[in-house]
Amino acid sequence: MNKLYLGAAYYPELWEEEEIEKDIARIKEAGLNCVRVAEFAWGRMEPKEGDFQLGWLKTVVEKLYKNGIYTVLCTPSATPPRWLLNKYPETRMVMHDLIRADVSSRCHTCKTSEVMREKNRIIVTKMAETFAKNPAVVGWQIDNEIYPYNEGCFCENCKAAFRVWLKDKFGSIENLNKAWGMARWSLTYDSFDDVEPPYPKQWRHPSLRKAWREFQYAQVKSYVEEQADILHKFGCGNVGTNMMQHNSMSYYKINEKLDIAQYNHYEPASALADTAFGYDFVRCVKDKPFWVMETQVGWNGSEYAEGGYRPAGECYANTMLPFARGAQMNLYWLLRTHPNGHELAHGALYSPAGRKYKVTEEVQRAAKDIKKCSNFLQNSCIRSEIALHYSSSALNSFESAPLVKGFNYRAELIEKYYSAFRHYNVDVIDTQHGLDGYKVLLSPFLATADENGFRERVTEWVKSGGTWIVGPMSDIMDGNVRRYTNSVFSFLEEFAGVYVKYQRPIGNDVFRAGWENDGECGISVWYDAFECKEGTKSLAHYTAGEFAPYSVITERNVGKGRVILVGSVLPHDDILRLVALPPIAEASENVTLTQRTGKESGMIAVETAGRSGALCGNIELAPYEVLVLRE
Repeated sequence: MNKLYLGAAYYPELWEEEEIEKDIARIKEAGLNCVRVAEFAWGRMEPKEGDFQLGWLKTVVEKLYKNGIYTVLCTPSATPPRWLLNKYPETRMVMHDLIRADVSSRCHTCKTSEVMREKNRIIVTKMAETFAKNPAVVGWQIDNEIYPYNEGCFCENCKAAFRVWLKDKFGSIENLNKAWGMARWSLTYDSFDDVEPPYPKQWRHPSLRKAWREFQYAQVKSYVEEQADILHKFGCGNVGTNMMQHNSMSYYKINEKLDIAQYNHYEPASALADTAFGYDFVRCVKDKPFWVMETQVGWNGSEYAEGGYRPAGECYANTMLPFARGAQMNLYWLLRTHPNGHELAHGALYSPAGRKYKVTEEVQRAAKDIKKCSNFLQNSCIRSEIALHYSSSALNSFESAPLVKGFNYRAELIEKYYSAFRHYNVDVIDTQHGLDGYKVLLSPFLATADENGFRERVTEWVKSGGTWIVGPMSDIMDGNVRRYTNSVFSFLEEFAGVYVKYQRPIGNDVFRAGWENDGECGISVWYDAFECKEGTKSLAHYTAGEFAPYSVITERNVGKGRVILVGSVLPHDDILRLVALPPIAEASENVTLTQRTGKESGMIAVETAGRSGALCGNIELAPYEVLVLRE
């Protein structure tokens, strides 16, 4: 790993030259060595069409560099200037109520508009020409939190492009009708021209909803890649795009042609331990150190502050945790609170008047400690024997048809599964990720298991010695949100050696289960009842309710490995029982552990709940304390 970066977002276009000089001093005072600039500065860079003025930005970047501060430059396509959006109204997205977006905020552009894309190419080219190979610039961020807001753009260009996308995917309208089951309710389309987007506030077909999102994501992907191609053409490196912590727009797909995975998060203080889920996921997207582009330094806010109170010390732990989990960069939003506009109540390192907040002292402390352990962090890495699936396809399928009322895929995955592994190294991966090197793979809620060649790859991985713990709610629908009709699963019955006797998404608290001759087994949310075929054994069975005595957990040896099929959601202790691997060390549940190996090796412990913790029985951790223990 190269140099470690701690910094903040900064908006020099808002300040006079003398204030910029003061802000540079503040950046140094806080111990920061990097800032992110220009993401919203298009209006300053091109105040009139064709009138490009980047000299001011180059001057700021050079001043920062002379003071030991590196820059991440951002392309400004999230906020085109008012003159552009008014002169070319087709560049503004059309909302689902078919009203074109006002010029009043950000991220309101149509990703299909050829005019918008051409204007993007021009400004990105100007930036690349000006800053390519500049040693002050350590990387690039494309756009800002790019995503199909408000369920995407519903303009006529997007509708036409959606129909072309569907034709490319299905080949014929007959194939689409069959894949989506449109004969039901007499919904059969006569042609692709009949297909309308899924307008909100209507009972929308799950297959149509998922396809619409996938189309919008494909438009965003090409929108980003157009800009990346220009930057790469001029030799610009470390190109990425900062995304929020969901995976509905596949991190793997959108980062396919980018250099570095970038990540934003704003979880409340109470969820500090679970922020590691995002780090363990984004670290695997490119299998290299990632960049945190935004996290709160104090509190969140827009026209008013929100996000709840953050206890003293929480910012320090929130700063250190991503570096423990493989980050190369951690940037706050933001350096200095805006004096006006949409987010004038957001927390920062400095107030609009340039005065330190109390939390800035925690940032200074973190900056010093990162320097102390930088050699250890740069000469070690994270190796995991356990992987947990976090599937973009499953997320979108369950968003379209959750099957269980109130089911939230990401939240359930973190609470019911990931949180069990606070004392383990775990890679969080999507289905296209390789499986080499893992001993155990967990795949709960993996709605579609037959995608990205995963079926064939996991079969060979198990035969080679892997343990696959799969289910519940896995392999139950195809990529079009269609349930299987020849079997309950696409392949799991045969692979796991079972027959699914019953399946219910509603328990009404009547089902109970127990391990074979070994006590109670907790179950919840979803209930599969299995009959074991020859060569498959039951690990746990129903002891009460109409499914007794059928199995709820089964095991089958396949080659050198085994597949464990789980028919319900289990408590943490029972999940760890199936995993059967030792933790990094013994620690209290409020302490998150990371083991690092390489040229140097050791362990990092972070207290995440704001209360005293313990490690290895005799090492005490104060609230939000971080221990870096080198072997």
